[in-house]
Amino acid sequence: MSIYGPYEGTLDNILLDVEKRIRQLNQQEVASQQPKLYEHLIGRVKTPASMEEKCQRKNYPLTAESALRKCKDAVGIRIVCNFISDIERCLTILRNSDWCSVVKEKDYITNAKPNGYRSYHLILDVTENYQDINGQNPGHFYVEIQLRTIAMDSWASLEHEIKYKHKIKNPERIGKELKRCADQLASCDIQMETIRQLIRED
Repeated sequence: MSIYGPYEGTLDNILLDVEKRIRQLNQQEVASQQPKLYEHLIGRVKTPASMEEKCQRKNYPLTAESALRKCKDAVGIRIVCNFISDIERCLTILRNSDWCSVVKEKDYITNAKPNGYRSYHLILDVTENYQDINGQNPGHFYVEIQLRTIAMDSWASLEHEIKYKHKIKNPERIGKELKRCADQLASCDIQMETIRQLIRED
């Protein structure tokens, strides 16, 4: 049996449910004559092997309790937006939603990681009609949300491909170039936001 125990199938259902809710939020915005909230929605349930590796790295017991309570990213959804202001709209809507509560936030957009990584991370406590590990039904499940612009997501995907799929002979130089690229893309995001605002004012 996997580290998720009898909850492995439930996690797939949680992912589908939360993705559906986010799509509904987007549809409501569009129906209200607002710009769409996002360009892409990407979800996944962390594989049991990946979760076991994370628990070992953090010195957690290899149990469902560790996977579903101590680690809070078994279910993950990436919301890829066109503009930074769309990220802000998503954050406001999620914070005000009655089907979840925000338990943790990390702003890597305002405070980028040293390597240039930018994203906004949320941990949601989602109430769903499934029994959770504490025996509650409706149960409480954690879902990690990552909000990025297209530029941020492209950089993160390429950075991962470069650093983790290949042996790098000159990591310091590559790191500096990646950071320079991240800064340029961040500047582009700000410029695109400015252009959007100018168009709206006209």
